[in-house]
Amino acid sequence: MKLYFVNVILPIPIENSFTYSITAAESEFIIPGMRISVPFGKNKIYTGIVESVHNEKPLKYDAKEIHQILDETPIVTDTQFQLWEWISKYYMCTVGEVMRAALPGAFILDSETMISKNLNLEIDEADLKDDEFLIYEALQHQTSLKIQDISNIVDKKNVLPLVKRLLEKSAISVHEEIFDKYKPKLLRYVKLQNKFHAQDALQALLEELSRAPKQREVVMTLFSLTAKSKKPIPVADLTTASNSSSAIVKSLIDKEILEEYFVQTDRVQYDNQDTEGSKHLNDAQETAMKEILDSFENQNIVLLHGVTSSGKTEIYVKLIEDALKQGKQVLYLLPEIALTTQLVSRLQNYFGEQVAVFHSKYSSNERVEVWNQVLSNSPKAQVILGARSSVLLPFHDLGLVIVDEEHEQSYKQFDPAPRYHARDTAIVLAHIFKTKTLLGSATPSLESYFNAQQQKYGLVELTTRFNDVMMPEIELVDIKDKQKRKRMKGHFSDRLIEEMTETLKDGHQIILFQNRRGYSPIIECETCGHSPQCPSCDVSLTYHQYRDQLRCHYCGYNSLMIKKCEACGSFELDNKGFGTEQVEKEVSVLFPDHKVGRMDLDTTRGKYGYEKIISSFENQEVDILVGTQMLTKGLDFRNVKLVGVMNADNLLNFPDFRAHERSFQLLLQVSGRAGRTDKRGKVLIQTYNPHHNILQQVASNDYPRMFKEQMDDRYNFKYPPIYRLIKITLKHRDYNKVNVGADWFAKALQQVFKNNVLGPEFPPVSRIRNQYHKNILVKIPSKQSLAKTKEAILKINTSFSSVKDFRPVRVILNVDNY
Repeated sequence: MKLYFVNVILPIPIENSFTYSITAAESEFIIPGMRISVPFGKNKIYTGIVESVHNEKPLKYDAKEIHQILDETPIVTDTQFQLWEWISKYYMCTVGEVMRAALPGAFILDSETMISKNLNLEIDEADLKDDEFLIYEALQHQTSLKIQDISNIVDKKNVLPLVKRLLEKSAISVHEEIFDKYKPKLLRYVKLQNKFHAQDALQALLEELSRAPKQREVVMTLFSLTAKSKKPIPVADLTTASNSSSAIVKSLIDKEILEEYFVQTDRVQYDNQDTEGSKHLNDAQETAMKEILDSFENQNIVLLHGVTSSGKTEIYVKLIEDALKQGKQVLYLLPEIALTTQLVSRLQNYFGEQVAVFHSKYSSNERVEVWNQVLSNSPKAQVILGARSSVLLPFHDLGLVIVDEEHEQSYKQFDPAPRYHARDTAIVLAHIFKTKTLLGSATPSLESYFNAQQQKYGLVELTTRFNDVMMPEIELVDIKDKQKRKRMKGHFSDRLIEEMTETLKDGHQIILFQNRRGYSPIIECETCGHSPQCPSCDVSLTYHQYRDQLRCHYCGYNSLMIKKCEACGSFELDNKGFGTEQVEKEVSVLFPDHKVGRMDLDTTRGKYGYEKIISSFENQEVDILVGTQMLTKGLDFRNVKLVGVMNADNLLNFPDFRAHERSFQLLLQVSGRAGRTDKRGKVLIQTYNPHHNILQQVASNDYPRMFKEQMDDRYNFKYPPIYRLIKITLKHRDYNKVNVGADWFAKALQQVFKNNVLGPEFPPVSRIRNQYHKNILVKIPSKQSLAKTKEAILKINTSFSSVKDFRPVRVILNVDNY
């Protein structure tokens, strides 16, 4: 008799896919890419993706049967399997981890252990211990409880022994239950019952309702709305139009006068019906566009290096139009969610509802909808605009990939695995679809620019701003000198205050940039010098004034602001350093008649957090916007004439080989927000070291000089793009275990890679969430095989995990960790 099996990818970090047995009938129905739920381990149920259907029995274990088939058609495509395979190999993680990152949460059903009362047996409550009785009593009122609920009731973390005791007494029964997490959105509509459609029946009804004027009003409104439009009437519209509440509508439904019904609808909708034609390109853009198309003839990847506000987006729009004409989908990647809000409206003006948006602020259900639209090649998902996770969507026929602001570090995923870089993954995705990739940036990453110099990528330069607007004037303000001469007010130099006053007088807006959130990063006792530390991390707590709290920016720990020193009891506490909150407060004192807004992680928490702040700034309700590096990303504000950088030094003096490149990019990007219309903008950068090379290069907007200087350093010190990097981090609560483990790992690596191993070294913040971290860096010369290197590292990792003492130490492999 022929046996049938499926290989299933499970959303957990195990290396191999698992084999399960299926019936002959199931084997004819199941196609790779479908979801099935399967038992795994002792009593867990997971949702897996079918990788293949075959007849080979597993040698090492007996294949269990599957639970159920969850899809009628595959939800994962062959190209996605290829991409998942590449990500797992290149970034040294498992395919299961890639699957968990790629699929919206609602697709991966989890089993939850449900506990219910045993109805077949009468239990004598006197036999139960106190905590058992608490649970048994709770089950009298509720039909079932989850493990988490029991944990809350008895206020214990580990409740499994308690559940086991109740099971032994046969007081409860346990079963795994699967929850289908995606729920379609239903809109509630009402209509008049059919029997009232005749004239006399309606007349009689209105007379009958004369004693209930509010209900009568609702019926009259519904009648007039139906007469006006043939469309169904949502309950929400009806209550607004008749000035009533949903309770009145409900009573009419109960009286069987109105009838309610539901219609499934998309969560993310585009309202405006009219689209406009794309703008006419100017000469510089036309030339750039022609050069891009010429480069695409013999290059698959082209880097567009265009200064800020040179109109790169308009070129993208033209290229998207071309791809859509050929009936293909386009992926448009952005580094930051803040950007999508501005770009969505611009792209929807051109392409209407063909634009779909995908990012992490969307709810799980909204993501499922976008996924399904991309999968079915729906007309609503021809242009996919999204942050890094949108690379993992199930594209049907990709015709172009655009990576905007390609230098951004937000494209790199740091935790959890897969630790992929969206720009590099997008290039591979385009390669799978045999299509072209366009990388755009005003300050390209050294890697991309180096590849362009090496002729691996095509290079197109756009050196003038749109409409020949002048580049902003950049001035460096020496705050060391200003402090000596007592010309500082708080953190503002007299120069900055003077420029701000003038800009506000002319009715223009200002952006102030400070790359620290909170009020001040350190609170220090002036008597003994003690400063409050986070109990779980090796960092000082940041003071947040608006909540009067001390917060840890690494683990989220928070406590009330202390009133006196915890060490010596003195009341003299001083703030050291400053963040966006303090800048905002100082600005409000300096310019009391003007409205100040703040944009950082604290003010943009909700789904529409970004939109509110950006639109209030665009509509000029806010005169001065203070913010962190969120502001630097390609946002387009027409009325900003002045940009102030509060302190450039904390960017430059950072222990990282990319600190100078990053500072150059950040400062030039933030300068690019100034003067985007006919008036020339101005940028003031406050610094203690105005003669620093990077600051001089920013002031003269000299990318080639910065590139040359940084590349010399990279050659000398063997860093990317000359050498590749793999960073290995070891984590554990026990300091000694991490130390001994890291030494062992580094020695094993040094035997293979000799001098190209750096470390082990504790990072600047070596304890986070009570776990000690220690890093090892492996440098890979260009002639050394990347695949063989990874193989050797994985081998050492396997030997490391097989040592009993090292097993609890967590090892994290991060390829291209920059």
